[in-house]
Amino acid sequence: MVTAVRHPIDTSLRLLNDWQRGFPLCHDPFGILADATGQSRAAVLDTLRQAQADGHISRIGGVFAHDSGGDAMLVAMAVPVDRIDEVATTVSAHPGVNHNYLREHHYNLWFVMTGTDRAAVDNGVTDLEWVTGLRALRLRMVRPYRIDLGFDLRGNTATQPMRALPRRSALAPLTPSLWPLAQRVEAGLPLVEYPYAAWAEELGWSENEVIESIDHWLAEGRLKRFGVVVRHHELGFTANAMTVFDVPDARVDAVGAVLAAQVGVTLAYRRERAEGWPYNLYAMVHGTHRQAVMAVIERITMAVGLDGYPREVLFSIRRFKQTGGRRFRGWHAAGGAAPAPEAIHAHA
Repeated sequence: MVTAVRHPIDTSLRLLNDWQRGFPLCHDPFGILADATGQSRAAVLDTLRQAQADGHISRIGGVFAHDSGGDAMLVAMAVPVDRIDEVATTVSAHPGVNHNYLREHHYNLWFVMTGTDRAAVDNGVTDLEWVTGLRALRLRMVRPYRIDLGFDLRGNTATQPMRALPRRSALAPLTPSLWPLAQRVEAGLPLVEYPYAAWAEELGWSENEVIESIDHWLAEGRLKRFGVVVRHHELGFTANAMTVFDVPDARVDAVGAVLAAQVGVTLAYRRERAEGWPYNLYAMVHGTHRQAVMAVIERITMAVGLDGYPREVLFSIRRFKQTGGRRFRGWHAAGGAAPAPEAIHAHA
């Protein structure tokens, strides 16, 4: 198995690195982190608050599965070079957009539209088409193979295969009574001594009900993970590329499963094709520099047997917006202001 070099890690970075998933679901989660790192609870909270203030993390919360509730969609536009700033500003100002990147391609502006349902997402994209006068590629998720972005920060790329997604049946819609908790999980834990108790008080629930609900969502796959959501660009992973392949539909699921198991792949999924866009298999690779990312792409392409299929590599060259999705919080009443920057989860 291919592995990357693992660099030493200090205690502060360990708090960000080691609890990207498996964050304690108990009365005193920060006490658990304190015991594990040899710090006081107050020191742990201070470190996490500072990391959030510095932009190294966005929140401690949940990353919902694509079919967990609400809706989201990857969108691309071909924007004339002289309109990049104007169009990117317009797109980023839409409160349903949670990621907005400039990539090296004719289709150069890539963003994710989120919303409480499919109609909200479709209407959001239509609104942006109307305002900008540009056609949008609508690239809905068909099947995720690996969409858990948390990874070891000690290497130049992801140092081990990402956690496999368990096969499961489709999820039932989240009942309205559970949306208030989902909204909080989406927004992130308060950095206070007993955060689940704080949520329980706001909701009028017991603390056990809050913890057990989150635990159940993890077990059923509604939450891919619950933990520290890092801003990996700020932590040194400044290069990323989306590689797209045109694979026969009869083969794509088998190939996608193998692709997702490759070391260095941080995201892998199948999407709908669109007019002028024949690609249906996507792989994301994040790294500390472009050469490291490209080396992973070439290796996985050969290892999975994708070298005979049409392929394009789209490096990200500018980041306009990164913020949490609004699947449960909605955006219709949020006005036009863009939410505060958050972490990268470029999937929908």
